[in-house]
Amino acid sequence: MNIQAALINVSLLWLLTAPHEFAHAWVATLLGDDTPRREGRVTLNPLAHVDWLGTTILPALTSLLGGGFLGWGKPVNTNPSQLRWGLKGLALVALAGPASNVIFAVLLAVLSVWMTKFSPAAALYFKYGVRLSLYLAIFNLLPVPPLDGSKLLLAAKIPYFIYAELARFGFVLLIVALSVTGLGLWMSTWSYEATAQIFRVLRAEL
Repeated sequence: MNIQAALINVSLLWLLTAPHEFAHAWVATLLGDDTPRREGRVTLNPLAHVDWLGTTILPALTSLLGGGFLGWGKPVNTNPSQLRWGLKGLALVALAGPASNVIFAVLLAVLSVWMTKFSPAAALYFKYGVRLSLYLAIFNLLPVPPLDGSKLLLAAKIPYFIYAELARFGFVLLIVALSVTGLGLWMSTWSYEATAQIFRVLRAEL
């Protein structure tokens, strides 16, 4: 029962979800779709982007029981017919989320290095946030609905019935992939290596 890991993961997921979903909403608005603005999603307020099951309950349980980490924010609704460039615009909206995770990871790394002088515990917390942010960027690029990577399948114009079938079993596919394959370990390894590279650029120890 890893209570500390559960608290850290959930608090960081709240922190990381806001810029991720905001990025989706902001880019969709820039491309002409006012749906996110009408639904109050063009904001950095975490409460606007929290899905209580995906952002709190499930990540807490999976972390608490040592079963890895699984979580998500409240999806941002978009209307491809209103987006400039249609499905290509949808792809840009989808990529904005993972891109924001990478940018936020760099900002957290800078904050971690700065906090080392004042609070080693806070520095360690933000350092873990860097790795989790990069992990979420990789995770969200998986081409499985409802993850961001699945929108790239639509932009590639795969037959919609294939996408619909993937959407029906998307959650199960993710659970199985993370449970019985090396996918989770691969994503964790890549996020660790990317974190190490960021800190090397900042001339700081991981």
